[in-house]
Amino acid sequence: MNAPMNATTAADERRMANAIRALAMDAVQAAKSGHPGMPMGMADVATVLFNRFVTLDPADDQWPNRDRFVLSAGHGSMLIYAINHLLGYDDMGLDQLRAFRQLGSRTAGHPEYGHAKGIEVTTGPLGQGIATAVGMALSERLGNARFPDLINHRIWVIAGDGCLMEGVSHEAIDLAGHLRLGHLNVMWDDNAITIDGDTNLSTSTNQRARFAAAGWHTVACDGHDTASIAAALAEAAADPRPSLIACRTVIGYGAPNKQGGHDVHGAPLGDAEIAAARAHLGWEHAPFEIPDEVYADWRAIAARGAKARADWMATLAASPNRAAFLAHRAQDTAPLTKAMAAYKAQLVADKPKVATRKASEMALGVVNGALPFTIGGSADLTGSNLTRTKGQTSVVPGDFSGSYLHYGIREHGMAAAMNGIALSGLFRPYGGTFLAFADYCRPSIRLAALMGVPSIFVMTHDSIGLGEDGPTHQPVEILASLRAIPNLTVLRPADAVETAEAWEIALQTTDRPVLLALSRQNLPTLRDRADHNLTARGAYLLRGGDDRQVTLIATGSEVELVMAAADLLEQRGIRAAVVSAPSFELFLEQDSNYRAAVLGDAPRVGCEAAIRMGWDAVLRPEDGFVGMTGFGASAPAPALYDHFGITPQAVADAAVARL
Repeated sequence: MNAPMNATTAADERRMANAIRALAMDAVQAAKSGHPGMPMGMADVATVLFNRFVTLDPADDQWPNRDRFVLSAGHGSMLIYAINHLLGYDDMGLDQLRAFRQLGSRTAGHPEYGHAKGIEVTTGPLGQGIATAVGMALSERLGNARFPDLINHRIWVIAGDGCLMEGVSHEAIDLAGHLRLGHLNVMWDDNAITIDGDTNLSTSTNQRARFAAAGWHTVACDGHDTASIAAALAEAAADPRPSLIACRTVIGYGAPNKQGGHDVHGAPLGDAEIAAARAHLGWEHAPFEIPDEVYADWRAIAARGAKARADWMATLAASPNRAAFLAHRAQDTAPLTKAMAAYKAQLVADKPKVATRKASEMALGVVNGALPFTIGGSADLTGSNLTRTKGQTSVVPGDFSGSYLHYGIREHGMAAAMNGIALSGLFRPYGGTFLAFADYCRPSIRLAALMGVPSIFVMTHDSIGLGEDGPTHQPVEILASLRAIPNLTVLRPADAVETAEAWEIALQTTDRPVLLALSRQNLPTLRDRADHNLTARGAYLLRGGDDRQVTLIATGSEVELVMAAADLLEQRGIRAAVVSAPSFELFLEQDSNYRAAVLGDAPRVGCEAAIRMGWDAVLRPEDGFVGMTGFGASAPAPALYDHFGITPQAVADAAVARL
């Protein structure tokens, strides 16, 4: 969807760009902090982009077929705040620009998804924007394959040198080039400056050659010449490959004494330099003052977008795909309820002994059979993560009709792309890797939690129970680090029933990401009933509770172990309650009476094949813990559990010691 050029001249576009520069200078100066250099340097590029190419409607920031604009170089946030104000977003008045970086304002130091309209993704950690945009471009092609008359838009990204230096950018551009995501266009702010100084201090990479090697189209332009910019953007839009537009710019353009140097990157210009810049640019207006004719030119972009949205709404009304499209967007999980209830009843009857990664595959078969909007994938571990189910076909270059993505050995890029898919609003993505590699994904998992994006991370081989692969792959500290991330639900199910319940929770959760930690080793089915989703309570009594003398608490594969410990204690006449605690986060959300009833007042012993950190949700300082205190080793799983003293006898002994 390529927009026609608005009826503006080069002089008009220069004034439109100078409005961005002025607002950026003024807001950063008022805040006494911020980054004026990038907004001033890229103002011409952004103006041409929005004026001639971008289609969106500020009156409906959730219009499904809008173009997406991603400011990957999020430190230059005043660029997008100024643009959204000039376009007429109703939540971005001058009061918000005057309150830049202040408590309670929508104009945070870096753009934050959900804090203001027109912010498609939280950016600031460099490289995250471009990597997330790959997921948005993927979602656009997946949507187009299903609804060709309704989904056809572009993703435009502004990225800086820092974005392209970050490692995740390599994963992102490689994946995008391989899949030929032709509606993805990245404008590189090629100003040859980073915080430390000239880019030649730290890099010699030929970025155009790098992108070309990954299968991208590349083109260069003078980032301060509107005709050159427009020609490059048009060439990019016409090419079937993803495009890199190298925009040669001057950082801080317009500030006559500071432009072109690294000092203008991240500090206010100062009153004297702002005055000099106003004179240099011919901008005679007071701080935060925009002339009516400039507003009119920017609002014409919004008017064009409003017409495009009205036309699209008419297309939707007449589309044979209308009902399916609306259902797809609603992501209603009701069809899953009945199917999952029957499946869980069968599990209780059959009591399979399977690894929870296998139980996940089994539950996913039910999920994918009931819900048409799931998109799965793995970082080259499909046969280990078991994330692909019967009937799923692969997404391949040129054919986006499938529902399974091969992300390659790109864990970080996968997680960021999943966030982009989720943010686009058409699909629910899930993707797998080993739990030990969650740290490779961590910045994207953290941003998913920060944004409240419901990506589903499937992490298998969750403990020393994976055995012979050894300590490099045994994630003894990873669970603790993931539980430390606010607004992330971590689920470590103990058997096939809990795993099915975990998938129900994951699909029903819409305000945060969910991470499943799954075993490699086989585990028995422990539950006798599945008429209520007990996993959703976070922790529950699996055995005993009345007149208990001790409470044994475990997660995942260690629940089987503490059940055996309870048997040992019973032989000694000691009454033990067993608590399965698949999610500390969900347990802490329960009311205090429920938590007290589950945990009781008796001494407690926790057990997990991981470190104790993070167990404060269920253990007191005086309570016992049987687990790991260091890294693992290479050996069969049973030998490792014996070697590290994670055994029923050790749990029983720890309980007796506290009676």
